[in-house]
Amino acid sequence: MMASMWIMADRGRRQALVLILCFIKLSAVAGQARYSIPEEQADGSFVGNIARDLGLDVAKLISGKARIITKGGRQYVDLNKDKGILVIKERIDREELCGKTTPCSFSFEVILENPIQLYRVTVEVTDINDNSPLFPKDEIILKIAESVASGTRFSLESADDADVANNDIQKYILKPSDHFKLEVQNQPDGGRFVEMVLQNPLDREKEETHSLVLIASDGGEPRRSGTVRIHITVLDANDNAPLCSEPVYKAEVKENSPEGKVITTVSANDGDKGVNGEVTYSIAHVAKETKQLFDVNVKTGEIKVAGKLDFEKSKTYQLNVQASDHGGYSDTCKVIIQITDENDNVPTIQLMSFSNSISEDSPPGTTIAVLNVDDEDSDGNGAVKCSINSDVPFKIESSLTGYYTIVTEDFLDRESIPEYNLTITVSDQGSPPLSSSKNINVKVSDINDSPPKFCHSEYTKAVAENNSPGLSVFTVSANDADWGQNSRVSYFLQERDINGLAVSSLVSVNSDTGVIHAVRSFDYEQIKWIEFNVTARDAGSPPLSSMATVKIIVQDQNDNPPQVLYPVQTGGSLVAEIVPRSADVGYLVTKVVAVDVDSGQNAWLSYKLQKATDRALFEVGLQNGEIRTIRQVTDKDAVKQRLTVIVEDNGQPSRSATVIVNVAVADSFPEVLSEFTELTHDKEYNDNLTFYLVLALAVVSFLFITCLVVIISVKIYRWRQSRILYHSNLPVIPYYPPRYSDTLGSATLPHVYNYEVCRTTDSRKSDMKYMQPMCQSLVSVDGAGADVPQRRKEKTELTNKILKDTCAMKTFSVW
Repeated sequence: MMASMWIMADRGRRQALVLILCFIKLSAVAGQARYSIPEEQADGSFVGNIARDLGLDVAKLISGKARIITKGGRQYVDLNKDKGILVIKERIDREELCGKTTPCSFSFEVILENPIQLYRVTVEVTDINDNSPLFPKDEIILKIAESVASGTRFSLESADDADVANNDIQKYILKPSDHFKLEVQNQPDGGRFVEMVLQNPLDREKEETHSLVLIASDGGEPRRSGTVRIHITVLDANDNAPLCSEPVYKAEVKENSPEGKVITTVSANDGDKGVNGEVTYSIAHVAKETKQLFDVNVKTGEIKVAGKLDFEKSKTYQLNVQASDHGGYSDTCKVIIQITDENDNVPTIQLMSFSNSISEDSPPGTTIAVLNVDDEDSDGNGAVKCSINSDVPFKIESSLTGYYTIVTEDFLDRESIPEYNLTITVSDQGSPPLSSSKNINVKVSDINDSPPKFCHSEYTKAVAENNSPGLSVFTVSANDADWGQNSRVSYFLQERDINGLAVSSLVSVNSDTGVIHAVRSFDYEQIKWIEFNVTARDAGSPPLSSMATVKIIVQDQNDNPPQVLYPVQTGGSLVAEIVPRSADVGYLVTKVVAVDVDSGQNAWLSYKLQKATDRALFEVGLQNGEIRTIRQVTDKDAVKQRLTVIVEDNGQPSRSATVIVNVAVADSFPEVLSEFTELTHDKEYNDNLTFYLVLALAVVSFLFITCLVVIISVKIYRWRQSRILYHSNLPVIPYYPPRYSDTLGSATLPHVYNYEVCRTTDSRKSDMKYMQPMCQSLVSVDGAGADVPQRRKEKTELTNKILKDTCAMKTFSVW
């Protein structure tokens, strides 16, 4: 067994020249290797070290998943990746593979992936002398007239040897050679034309038959030979042999021509007459395959198509048409038939390597497929053009002859187009052109290049206060254009403080669904709105995120009743508003002041008179809460008037508060005092005051009176000196909250109503404070509009008496 690369030392001049030419061609193409092996090698025989010859290491062959790709046919050679060598996979018969073609070789490609690398390997199969020369027949029977002159030639069927070159037939030997000698002529197609030439005339009377042996031998080692016996019958004289009209006939016929089509006609002339002048035609000295393709008319010499002609199998045929007469004379007419090509082969596409998935971040120029395109036609009919559809970001490039690569032409975006359908079209330049196509699907694999996107950058939602904890407020949603894990979105609450509270203590967000829940019940009076950020983050690596602002507006509910600021309701003291009996219609008795901590219409207050001792005497302003007289006060009206005022808000349902206003209708303070003293005593009894409480009250009253006398003396002196008190009598301690002054005159007392206050520092203490009188008193004994000069003396005396009575009766207090 012998394997060598590039050149064999024991080859002849012709084979050396062929190898040198091949070497020159391969050196111009990178990634090619050539080997030479003899035929009939056993399975597993060494062919060549492909790893060393291609400059690759064995690890590269294994990691690159190296494999052999053959086009169509059988795979004679296998790749041992562990050793990096090529070995025989199955026995190679050179004659079966190439026939008479020399040199005989077959090619295949070695392809590696990641990255894709393609190498072409050519293996030349050298011939061994394993076939003997073989004649078509075991014997040849000739009939030769005795009148045949010396020098007459008789063509013999040549032997056939499947081997080539030196192993092919080298010589013919004719035994015995008494009457005939052998001449061998080389034909243009490489074959040999064997003729037997008569040297000495035949004499039927001396020898009627002759028996010869024709030996054909090759030049191989060991030498092989084949024989055929020639039986010659000497006939009576036939002086003229047929002669072909032309020495060589040339004709053309298209491949795939129908059977019976006439290609050309040969003719031969015989000078004899009668039976000896009749010429018949036959095809001789050609291979069996050729005889199956052509037929000749025995009598007319017409050559017709008898089988299917294929330009791709053979372009030229040479026929030897033998013209024979009945006397045994013959002549051979050479007919050369040229087969013209037709565009009868559709181009083929074979995918050598293909990646059906490509990452969207692949740079332009990334290879996704390697394909081989072939057309068995020749010239323009076999020239192919390969293309792909233009609506895809891919292009096709040519690499080796007949090989094309499909690469990316631009950057890919899976979010825009997740997959592409490529149509590979190959067409030849025949007339009409033939084409074929192949569809492949390329999927774009995802990378995390798209952050989640909220439907809105800001979300606003209104929620009524007093909601239940855990209430689902609403849902934020973000979409991610990526796929799979890269598109799985989670939601997170961004921590911050709202009115000193962590936002996580107010709301929460479901990380999977984006549902925002209220963690606690909201109180509009504490928090009017909650504004926070929600982050949407995908599960890619690295993760991408985006943010949206969420604002929850807390809506007010009517959950707070009105609060009465004035008059102040106390459990241990009694406050009364004094209305003089001379009060006119519309006289302002007092004003009920209330507030509601709700907002909007829930804080709109209205005032109604619910109960009254005399409902026909007083009315309450619906909007401002002012209590005024609705008729003239008379002497018949009771001194004690008790009014129950209800304050309602405008909520649904509405809430209300009730305040009791005591009004004293009297012109003098003693009258008021006597009436309310009884009321006070009744109150004390009703409250089950004990003896000890009364005793304590007496002691405190004594101390209080002592201090009060001193203070009143000073205050009376100053009061007499002032000129301020013109329109009011002694006030009975109304209380006005300092922070509830209404500049709009809607819910609190107007500024025009100022009050003169006489009050004790504490109802449980004996000292007393007296404030300077101011304008008109809210509590008046003698009524508005009285003549001040006339009544000044009376007022002074009455004041002193009231102060003494007041200090004595602790139960009639300003609080």
